[in-house]
Formats: sequence, structure tokens, C-alpha cells
Amino acid sequence: MAKLINKKASATKRVIVYGASFSGKSLLVGKLAEHFNLLWVDLEAGHGVLYQLPPAYQEKIEIVSLPDTRSYPIGIETMLKLVKGPVDICELHGKVNCMVCKRNDADVIHVDVNSMQPDTILVIDTLTQLSNSAISNITKGQPDDYKLNFDDYGNLGKLLDIVLSHIQQANYNVIVISHENEVVTEGKKTTLSPTGGTRNFSRNITKYFTDVVYLERKNKKHTCISTTTSSTSVIAGSQSGVALETLGEPSLLPLFRPDLAPMPEVPATTLGLGKKGTVKPQGTVAGQTSSILAGLKAKQALAKK
Repeated sequence: MAKLINKKASATKRVIVYGASFSGKSLLVGKLAEHFNLLWVDLEAGHGVLYQLPPAYQEKIEIVSLPDTRSYPIGIETMLKLVKGPVDICELHGKVNCMVCKRNDADVIHVDVNSMQPDTILVIDTLTQLSNSAISNITKGQPDDYKLNFDDYGNLGKLLDIVLSHIQQANYNVIVISHENEVVTEGKKTTLSPTGGTRNFSRNITKYFTDVVYLERKNKKHTCISTTTSSTSVIAGSQSGVALETLGEPSLLPLFRPDLAPMPEVPATTLGLGKKGTVKPQGTVAGQTSSILAGLKAKQALAKK
């Protein structure tokens, strides 16, 4: 039996980032390319926003396009195989082991998530589209006005659980992007949660992730939260206790590399400045810590003289 004190914490992160459309989700995730390689699985042709990033960032983002539609639900088919890996995905159709592309010797992308290094993050954009793809797969051959029945909803949950349960136990870093959805909690309270499958499935979808980040537009700027106490109307949380809402500018870096993360804003009164508002310290957490230690050593050296 392993004692918790002797058990190492997971070195990888499984993060879900969600919010309304155009709330800055993709760009926020894309900025991680400053420090990480991103394997970006694009199910809804939304990677165009990433061209706003500097060329050096773009160089570290590999796009795997899955041209998912109602009549061609390739998203769920490919993702069910990709999370188990390794797979070869054709660039033209987004299909694993595409026979057409093999015959034509077309370009393929080799993906093996289980051999991904710590400096790489798998990005799935988006869980919303993956859910739609699963529905289209289940109802294939049905008329456009077909209404899902009880068994269809059950199969939808099974398909999503296969993908998300593999992510839950992943030994690699992964970020899933999704949209917001209103759900009713057990206490009959309406709150926002990530979209994934049915409302009931969405209500418990956060169990698959180590960190749940909500992003919104507020006071003409993008803000994000990641703690359970930051809002009573939004589901958010972090197993490591990271509070992204304390940062001056939204960033996911504290979740993956806290040593490189920008310092959080702190109340001016805490710093003894005797004024209201917050102050944003310069540098990173690691840099600030080094400065404090250097200051203490200097004081000790003076005291000995």
C-alpha cells in the first residue's frame, strides 16, 4: 500500500479551457507555444486565430485538421483511435489509415500521444465539435429532422467517455477547449460548465481533468478563473490550487511551468504602500524568489560585519 507522502504527484496536466465564443480561448492556449510544442487537433477549422501569434510561436504549433461535418463525422472516429495511439492521419481527410491517401502516397501525420515528451501539449479544439461529431456518427443514415432517443443519448455518453477516460489517465499534457453550457447542479442551482454531450454529462465532465479554467470578456478585456471559490455561478478549479484570476494578464503558464509564470497582482496594502488597488510585481515567480533570497543573504552578510 502506497502512502500519499511517498507517492509522486503527476508531472502532467489535463486541462479544460471553456467559455463563450470569441472569449479568447484558442489564443490563450496558443500563447503556450512560447515555451511548449503544441500538437493542435482542429475539429472546427478554428486555427486561423493562431496566425495572430508571433512567427516563432507558429513554428512550434503542428496542426492536425479533422474536417468534421454532419455528413462526414470524422472527428469522433479519429479521436477514438488517436487517444490510444499510435496513428497515421491523412492530411486531406483527417482519417486514420486512409486507404485512398495510401494509394496516392499522400501526406500523413504520425501521432503517438503515449510517447509525447513533457515539452509537448496535445490540444483538442473543441470538445463541443467532438460531441456533435459523436451525435452525427450515432445518427448516420437518419433524416435531418431525426430526434435522438434514450439509447442515442446513452451511446453519446459512451463514446465521449472512451475519449475522456483516456485523457483522464494520460501520461502526457493535454488541453481540451470547449464552450460554456448552463447546467443545474444537485442543489438546483444554475451554473456554467464546459459543454460536452448532454447537459447531465456536462455537469460531471470536469472529473476527467486536473484543472478547469473559465474564460470570459469582462470590462473590455479577457479574464480567466481557475479556483472553486472565485465564482458561485461558474464551475472552475485546480487540483494544484493555482489561481489564474490573480494574474494581471490571462495566462495558462502557471499550470504547466509555475517557475516561469508571471507574478500575481497583490494588494498594495500588503506591500506596505498604504494605498488601494493592486500592484503587479515584475518578473517571474522564480525570479522574484531569487531576488528575495539574495536580499536576505545580503542582510545576513551585513549583520555579521
